[in-house]
Amino acid sequence: MECLKAKEGESHSQLPHPEEPHVGTTFLRTCFNGLNALSGVGILSIPYALSQGGWLSLILLFVVAVLCWYTGLLLRRCMDSDPLIRSYPDIGEKAFGCKGRALVSIFMYLELYLVAVEFLILEGDNLYKLFPNAGFKLAGLYIGGKTGFVLLTALVILPTTWLKSLGMLAYVSAGGVSASVILVGCVWWVGAVDGVGFHEDGVLLNWGGLPTTLSLFTFCYCGHAVFPTLCNSMKDRSQFSKVLLICFVTSTITYGSMAVLGYLMYGEYLKSQVTLNLPIRKIGSKLAIYTTLVNPLTKYAVITAPISTAIEEAFVFRDSRCLSILVRTVIVISTVVVALTIPFFGYVMAFIGAFLSVTVSLLLPCLCYLRIDKSARSFGLELVFIVGILIFGSFVGIIGTYTSIKQIAKHL
Repeated sequence: MECLKAKEGESHSQLPHPEEPHVGTTFLRTCFNGLNALSGVGILSIPYALSQGGWLSLILLFVVAVLCWYTGLLLRRCMDSDPLIRSYPDIGEKAFGCKGRALVSIFMYLELYLVAVEFLILEGDNLYKLFPNAGFKLAGLYIGGKTGFVLLTALVILPTTWLKSLGMLAYVSAGGVSASVILVGCVWWVGAVDGVGFHEDGVLLNWGGLPTTLSLFTFCYCGHAVFPTLCNSMKDRSQFSKVLLICFVTSTITYGSMAVLGYLMYGEYLKSQVTLNLPIRKIGSKLAIYTTLVNPLTKYAVITAPISTAIEEAFVFRDSRCLSILVRTVIVISTVVVALTIPFFGYVMAFIGAFLSVTVSLLLPCLCYLRIDKSARSFGLELVFIVGILIFGSFVGIIGTYTSIKQIAKHL
C-alpha cells in the first residue's frame, strides 16, 4: 500500500470530490447514478445482440447480469477491507501494489473513454437519420453529415462535463434513466400501433454470432468502473448492496424488454442501433430517436468524470477551476477526433465489451478479491463460482476481442 499511503492526504475518488458522509449522496440519488451508468447506449444494440445469437442467447443476458452483479458485490467487499480504499484503482493497488493500480487504471479509463466516444458516434448516426441534408458553416468551411452532428453534439455536451458534484449529476442521471424507459415504450409503440408489427420469428440459436452477442451483453453491464466511487459518495455505504440489486434488476428488465421487442419487429434485419431500423415518418419513431439523442447528453459527464479527476490530481493546482475546465474540454475534443476516425458503432461496442468490459467487470474484481481476502481462496462453493467466472470471462474476452477487431479492420 505504499502508493496509497504516499497519497493519503489527497483525494482518491474516481469521480470528483465526493461529499463527506453526513452530506453525502442519498440512496435514491445513488440509484439514479448507478442506473444511468448501467442503462447506457447498450440498450440500442441489445436487439442486434439478440439477433446475432438467436432466442436462446437471451439466457446469456441473464447469466451476464448475475455475474456482473456478483462481481459488483466483490468490489464492495474489497472496499470494506481498508478504509483508505475509495476508488477502483485503490482496490487494484490494495491487491497487487502499484502495478495493480496502474493496470486497473489503464483498463478502466480506456473503457470509459471509448464509451464516451460511442456516445458521439450514436448522436451522429441518429441526427443524420433525422436530418440527412443538414449542414452548417464553421470558419468558412461547410460541415455536413455525421461529422457536423458529432461536432454539434460535443458543443452541447461540453458544459455538462464541468459539473463536479455527484448530487448535481444525479439530476442529470434521472433524465438519462427516464430516457431509457421512454425509449422502450416508443419502440413498443412503433411495433404495436404504428404498423410495423411483431411478425419476425428469428432463429433459436446462431453459434457463429455468439461471440458478438456475449460481447455486447457484457458491454451493457460495464458500470463497475464507477461503482466504488458511487459507494464512497453515499451517506450510508452499507446500503450500496441494495443499490446494486435495484440497478441490476431494473436494467435487466429494460434490456430484456428492448431485446425481445426489437427482435420480434425486425429479426435478422436489425442494424447496430434499433433506432436506425425505425420508419422515420412515424411519430413513435421520431420520439424514440429524439429520446435516444437525450441519453448521451445525460451520461457523458458521469462517464468521463473519473478520467478528468485522475488527470487533474496529477497537477499541483488540482483544485483550480480553470484547470478542471481545461482538462474536461480537452477530453471532449479528443473523443470527437476518435469518433470521426472510427465511426463503427456496433463493432466498437463489441470490442469494448469483449476486451475492456470483460476485464473491468468480470476478471479484475475476482482477481482482486481473491488476492485481498485470503479466506476466499479456501475450497468451497464461492471459490468454484469465482473460478467459473474467470474461465467464462477469459473465453468471452479472447473470442469476442478477436471477432470485433477483425470486423473493425475489415471496414476501415
